[in-house]
Parts: sequence; C-alpha cells; structure tokens
Amino acid sequence: MIKTYIFCKKVIKNGTYGTKEEMMTKLDVFLLNNRLTQTEYNELVALLEQKEVA
Repeated sequence: MIKTYIFCKKVIKNGTYGTKEEMMTKLDVFLLNNRLTQTEYNELVALLEQKEVA
C-alpha cells in the first residue's frame, strides 16, 4: 500500500496525471481495492485540490 501512496503523491506533485477527474477515478479505485488507506486517500485528494487551484 505504501508504494501506491508514494507513487500517487509523486504523480500529483509532478502534475503528470492528465485531468483531475482521471486522477480522482484512480484514487477512488485504489481506495476501493484497499491499495490506499482512508487517511492516505484524504491527503492525496487534498494535494490534488491544491495542485488544481495553483
């Protein structure tokens, strides 16, 4: 699970995720398949929101 979180965080920080909706779908799938914890998911969604505002 940790690797998924680290990779997702890197992708979001680098802005290499396509659209926000595409990345949100990926995060949702990872959460549903227990590849991310709820806490990790919440942090990544917040990071994605910050990235989109900037």
